[in-house]
Amino acid sequence: MKKTLAHQLADYACALRFEDLFKEVVHEVKRRVIDSLGCALGAWKEKPCAIARKVALDFSAKHGSTIIGTNHKTPPDWAAFANGCAIRYFDYNDTYLSKEPAHPSDNISAALATAESVNANGRELITAIALAYEVQCRFCDAASIRARGWDHVTYGAFSSALATAHLMKLDPVKTRHAVNIAGVAGVAMRQARTGELSHWKGVAFANTARHGVYSALLARAGMTGPGPIFEGQMGFEKQLGVSLGNVGEKFAVPFEKTGNGPASMILHTSIKFWPAEYHSQSAVEAALALRHEIGDRSKIKQVVIESHDAAVDIIGIEPEKWKPKTRETADHSLPYITAIALIDGEVTDKQFEPQRFKDPEVWKFLENVKVERNAELSSLYPDAVANIVNVDLADGRRLTKRVDYPLGHAKNCLKDSEVEEKFFALVRPKIGEQRAKKIVHLAWKLDEAKGVDELIHACLMEK
Repeated sequence: MKKTLAHQLADYACALRFEDLFKEVVHEVKRRVIDSLGCALGAWKEKPCAIARKVALDFSAKHGSTIIGTNHKTPPDWAAFANGCAIRYFDYNDTYLSKEPAHPSDNISAALATAESVNANGRELITAIALAYEVQCRFCDAASIRARGWDHVTYGAFSSALATAHLMKLDPVKTRHAVNIAGVAGVAMRQARTGELSHWKGVAFANTARHGVYSALLARAGMTGPGPIFEGQMGFEKQLGVSLGNVGEKFAVPFEKTGNGPASMILHTSIKFWPAEYHSQSAVEAALALRHEIGDRSKIKQVVIESHDAAVDIIGIEPEKWKPKTRETADHSLPYITAIALIDGEVTDKQFEPQRFKDPEVWKFLENVKVERNAELSSLYPDAVANIVNVDLADGRRLTKRVDYPLGHAKNCLKDSEVEEKFFALVRPKIGEQRAKKIVHLAWKLDEAKGVDELIHACLMEK
C-alpha cells in the first residue's frame, strides 16, 4: 500500500540531518534567525506582544523555554506563542508566495522554544527550521486554502509540529501522531484577515506554533492522534476538496542531492524590506521612486495602483482599507501603504502609529487612491509580486513606475549586510549597539553552538 502523507512527512522529518543540508540552506537559515530576532525585539513592547508575555509569565517550567527579552522560563508551547507574537506582529518577517501565501519564519518561535527545552545544539536547530520551511512552503504550493475560509496559518500546524518532533528526536510513529494531533485541531478561520483587523491578525500563527509544540509534547508522552489525517473519510483533503497526493512526492527518502539539496525551499522565500504586507512591497518601492519626480505632493490629483489579483483580494478591496482604524488594518492596506510612501517618503514603524494612519489629511488623500486589477500582473504571480503605481498630476501628466521584484524578493535578494542593517535599525534603539552586534555574531555562528541558551540570553531586553 502507498504510504499516507503523514507517514511520508514523518519519515522525512526523522531522516533529515544537518549534514544533508547544502551550505546555501544553512546560511539562509542563519539570515532568517537574524531577521526574525530583529522583528521580535523591534516589536517587543507592542501591546499584543506584551499581552502574550504577561500571560506566559504566569507559568514556569523547570525544563521550559525562555520568553525572548526576559530571563523567565515558561512551558515551551507558551514560549512559542509569546515569542511568535513578537516575531510576527510588525508584519516584517519573511514571506513565501504561492497558491497560498505564508510567513514561514513564523515557525522559528516553535523551533527556538523546543531547541532550548531539549538542549538541542545549533545544527539541530538549523535543520528543524529548514524542515519547517520545506513543509509549509510545499503545502502552499499544493493548494490554496483561503477560498475555503481557512487562514494560511493552518498549514503551519503541520510544519511547526514536524520541526518540534524533529528536535525532540521522536521516532516516525510518534512524529506521525504529532502531525495527526496538530492537523485535526489546527484549522484556523480566515476571518482573522478580513474587515477591520484585530490583534489576532498578527498573532494567529503564534497560536499555531504553540499548538504545533503542544501536539509534539503530547505525542512524545504517548498520545495518539486520528489518522489518516489527510486522506481519511473526514480528513484534511475531504474538507479542502483537493488532493494533496503530489505533496508526498516532495518528501521522498532517501534524499535526492540535486538542485539545492533537501529542505531547500527556504531559498525561494523572500525577506521584507518594509514593515508591511508583502503584496504591497513593490508598490512601496514604486511609490518612493515616483516621489522624487513629483516634488510637491499637493500636485497629486489621483493615484491609481494596478495590481495582481492576490494583492487586490487580500489588501486592496475592502472599504476599511481606505480608512484604517487599527495598525493591523493599516499594514494590510494597499491604498494606505502606497499613499503613505508618497506622502512621507518612507515606510517605517512610524507610519503605522495611530496618529499617522488616522490623520484626517491622510484619509482625505486616500479618497483619490484607486486600486485596479491588472491581468498581466496577475499572470506573473506568484513568480513576481508586481505593482504599477500611476500618479496623475494637476498639470495633466501621469507618472508611472512598475516594480516586479521588490528589494528582498528571492529574485532580488538582500545582501547579508542589508539583513544586518535591518536588524540593527530594529534592535539598536532597544538594547544598544554592542549587544545588538553580539546577537548577530552568535547567529552567524549558530552551526557551531552547543546550545541556544547564549543566543536567547543575548536578547535580554532589560538588565
